[in-house]
Amino acid sequence: MPHEDIPRQDTPHRPRDARGTRTRILHAAGAVFSERGYEAATVRDIAGRAGVNQALIFRYFGSKKALLTEVMAQGGKEQVSGTPPDRLFETALRGVLADGGKPGSDRLLAVYLRSIGSADAAPDTVRALGEEYAAALAALSTADDSKLRAQLAMAWLLGIGLMRVVVGQEPLASAEPDTICGHVLTALDGLLRDGTAPGGGGAEQRSGERS
Repeated sequence: MPHEDIPRQDTPHRPRDARGTRTRILHAAGAVFSERGYEAATVRDIAGRAGVNQALIFRYFGSKKALLTEVMAQGGKEQVSGTPPDRLFETALRGVLADGGKPGSDRLLAVYLRSIGSADAAPDTVRALGEEYAAALAALSTADDSKLRAQLAMAWLLGIGLMRVVVGQEPLASAEPDTICGHVLTALDGLLRDGTAPGGGGAEQRSGERS
């Protein structure tokens, strides 16, 4: 039998695309956290969705808590960078209000609100999420304490979400998103405007009226 030369097909060694792998894991984790919540989501589920070994997730992120924190921070950065600053708060608020934060929603704040019951996850996720938004909101205000005002706005946003989604307090829980946004955005405009407070009049004027 004549010998046939079979071309050799060496597969070149490809260095691992660490950035691409991290991105794939973050996208998979965001989807799983959104669908199942923090407690029910498992590293095995996330690894399977991302097509990686579980050990790789721990190598890149250290823990499920740290992975959730990075998902939140990354999602916040994407929303901040892709949304005009003057529409950012409304976009985030509507994300909280839409679908009541039910599983299946891929909205960042809904993911957080469904994971708030985990005490070990809450502080870092709040910090990672809030800093990006607060910085963008502070830029809209010319007040000397713009950072404080922006953080108050974020605290209000999260409080609304907690009362609506986690506590289910009526009538907030069943109120129409447009109605809630109308009230909140009107007050937010007063909060961020230099020297004024919701309802009209500067802070010093209102203080004098109480004297």
